[in-house]
Amino acid sequence: MESELKDLNSKQLKSTASSDDGGSAKDDRPLLKPDAADNIQELEKKFAPYVRNDVYGTMGRGELPLAEKFLIGIAMVTLLPIRVVLAMTVLVIYYLICRVCTLFSAPNRGEDEQEDYAHMGGWRRSVVVVTGRFLSRVMLFVLGFYWITETFRILDVQEKSENEAKNQSKDEDEAKDQDEESGRPGAIISNHVSYLDILYHMSSSFPSFVAKRSVAKLPLVGLISKCLGCVYVQRESKSSDFKGVSGVVTERVREAHRDKSAPMMMLFPEGTTTNGDYLLPFKTGAFLARAPVLPVILRYPYQRFSPAWDSISGARHVFFLLCQFVNHIEVTSLPVYHPSQQEKDDPKLYAENVRRLMASERNLILSDIGLAEKRIYHAALNGKQCWKMWCAIVVL
Repeated sequence: MESELKDLNSKQLKSTASSDDGGSAKDDRPLLKPDAADNIQELEKKFAPYVRNDVYGTMGRGELPLAEKFLIGIAMVTLLPIRVVLAMTVLVIYYLICRVCTLFSAPNRGEDEQEDYAHMGGWRRSVVVVTGRFLSRVMLFVLGFYWITETFRILDVQEKSENEAKNQSKDEDEAKDQDEESGRPGAIISNHVSYLDILYHMSSSFPSFVAKRSVAKLPLVGLISKCLGCVYVQRESKSSDFKGVSGVVTERVREAHRDKSAPMMMLFPEGTTTNGDYLLPFKTGAFLARAPVLPVILRYPYQRFSPAWDSISGARHVFFLLCQFVNHIEVTSLPVYHPSQQEKDDPKLYAENVRRLMASERNLILSDIGLAEKRIYHAALNGKQCWKMWCAIVVL
């Protein structure tokens, strides 16, 4: 990795020096220069999980065909304003519902400044969950996801017979443990393609998420995230905070597995988004509880604009998404994955086996890069010399 960074850095310095000597041609766009086509191809090979392959090109700044420009122009004066108004209306309505339901109700406060309303009981919790699932689906409809193709994979006959044979060979005590374990999973495990993933899972099962600590302070969204029961984490924090959050997540997963009334945890073990064709290495936080998990795979088929939030800015992504007349999402839910004793004792093995199962089900490509490489790719596209970040990655 160190040699690759040095090569990339030296090529950027050479291209900068040549442009300074010429003094005539200047490109203000934050992409690599046209004469660095070889560099772009090299980057796309190394950082393939984050490369955009749609009509809009790298970072959404490619040269658009005339027909695409015409469609965007029409959408700007028709779809865009309508969708913005409707989306804000849905958001405000749900915020007001959450505000009313949390009146005179104290939040559940835990360690590390964790705070949520997910453990509310009675009619308050029911209203928050039911309206949250409904309005999340309404929001997806507003964004152009009129149909959602859902596939629920069931166990094959051979797999069922094998499981039955194993269960019959166990004694009564083991059978009881197996029956308890066959209940609902402790967490939903999903690949991460876009912020739209959250809306789908809210509409499907209304689980709790892991979110940045700053989300809790955002207008409107902050209260909604607390009603979801989000676990807040500071991504740039040190190991002590990470261990605290990991402990909270593990406890929440165990609680969801034991108690059907507890909110389910929804985790993206990749730690960042991809273009949807790849599956990054899984972090082990979701598997430390040794509880069963429910693997879910999301895909966003497209013809013009990819809803994947990979190497494009948030504002540009939202703008293009709202200008699409129709968007598509495909969901594949696998059977609950029950870990073996070996997997329980080794969270890395547990995580890797679930990852390979998900990849094989939807023909996803396994990749060995992660968030650090994604930042390098973004920095290279923007023409930045991120010395501190690169040096830190090299040290790691």
